[in-house]
Amino acid sequence: MSFLALDVGNTRLKWALYDTAIPGAKLLAHGAEFLENIDTLAEGAWSELPAPQHILGCIVAGDHIRRRVMLQLELWDAVPQWVIASAQEAGLSNGYDHPTRLGADRWVAMIGARHRLLGRGMAKPIIVVMVGTAVTVEAIDASGKFLGGIIIPGHGIMLKALESGTAGLHVPTGEVVNFPTNTSDALTSGGTFAIAGAVERMIQHLRQHTGAEPVCFMTGGAGWKMAPSMSVPFELVDSLIFDGLLEIAKSRFAD
Repeated sequence: MSFLALDVGNTRLKWALYDTAIPGAKLLAHGAEFLENIDTLAEGAWSELPAPQHILGCIVAGDHIRRRVMLQLELWDAVPQWVIASAQEAGLSNGYDHPTRLGADRWVAMIGARHRLLGRGMAKPIIVVMVGTAVTVEAIDASGKFLGGIIIPGHGIMLKALESGTAGLHVPTGEVVNFPTNTSDALTSGGTFAIAGAVERMIQHLRQHTGAEPVCFMTGGAGWKMAPSMSVPFELVDSLIFDGLLEIAKSRFAD
């Protein structure tokens, strides 16, 4: 009765095997692979796992990555399903102009955040921040409607853009400081503050729109890097996409 959840991003494939396809299920095993290494999953990390009855994934990488993942999943008989954003699912309604064009990772993370808060008996506006190759900041009202969100470059993309577009500028690793006095610190601090400022602005917009104080969840592989520089209350949740996949699986695979 086990359930395999997949989160395939632009850099890594993360997976989690649960004992069943419902929220709160027991985690049996988990792992992550950089995309260049995913062709060995069936012979490596997945080779000794019990065969999952259901497989549900969220993917933002291109079709060629999907095909490579599908080849590895031929290890088992279960037919994988892939989440595509829709007008409504798992209690979340989609305010995007074209709902199916919303990134699957954004949709799933919002579902995870909404149900995490509902599980605490709270129905409040929510800001969901994903910090990865790109950074997304989503706004959800207390009724569960996705109002809209922004996309900005992740820290690495910002630095690469500056390096390629500015003659003589090379980007070593710097520190985040309030008043940078060297180029490395100026670049690192600038990218970090740009992301933090975008989050603060979206929280302000949602607060003004709803008249209530939003709850902010942050996730993504680089979320921990942003945490020390945030000036607003937030909760860092590594498993937000897996939380969302479990919520979706509950209705899709109900016996």
